[in-house]
Amino acid sequence: MISKLFKSRSVAKANLPTIPTGRRVYAVGDIHGCADLLDQLIGLIEADEIARGPAETTLIFLGDIVDRGPASAAVIDRLRGLDATRSDVRFLLGNHEEIFLGALDGEPKALRLFCRIGGRETILSYGMDATEYDQLDYEAFSRRIEQLVPDEHQEFLRAFEDMIVIGDYAFVHAGVRPDTPLDLQRTSDLRWIRDPFLDHRSALEKIVVHGHTMTDEIERRSHRIGIDTGAYSSGRLTALGLEGTETWTLQTASVPEAH
Repeated sequence: MISKLFKSRSVAKANLPTIPTGRRVYAVGDIHGCADLLDQLIGLIEADEIARGPAETTLIFLGDIVDRGPASAAVIDRLRGLDATRSDVRFLLGNHEEIFLGALDGEPKALRLFCRIGGRETILSYGMDATEYDQLDYEAFSRRIEQLVPDEHQEFLRAFEDMIVIGDYAFVHAGVRPDTPLDLQRTSDLRWIRDPFLDHRSALEKIVVHGHTMTDEIERRSHRIGIDTGAYSSGRLTALGLEGTETWTLQTASVPEAH
């Protein structure tokens, strides 16, 4: 009886999703221009690394680093610096970066959408005055943002990835099309999908770690883990840690309620 019990426990553990031996991953949810929260979370990650001991560590940022919050330009600078000082930092392109780059390329639809989904805060973080923003038409706005956003910021964003697979986990911005193999996914789904993915209930090719859809707390399902906890509105920026079969979370403090 005892030998059967030990055997069943070892089989159950073997079936848990895993990160390859010797590796550790921190996946960071949607930052949305919150540079102060990013600094806090990086501090938490660095302390956690020290406490857990040496490992081959990868930091993955799940996209939507810009828009809505007040300091998108500072976030990009901070992440560029992090990328320069750490051995393995990777970035996924979110739908907000896609629209930002489209606006910088002068695409009319992207320009209009950029202004509707938090791009105002982004471009003000590059030094545009709020009065100037309100006075510009789209054509003039297009020329102006090209002047304000440094080439190195644009090059940084354009190098972002669409999907990262490590062990039994796939990291994407928004989700995946459930009936499509991972290697055949469309970038539009990886950056924008909601209901067909969120409503899915059965197993997928990998455990999908994603942001994009905001929830009050981390959303854990058998086949996916959502970690967009609405940093720009809640004050909670979240990282998911993974090592072996273990998972854990790190999170900044929430914004106190007004009284």
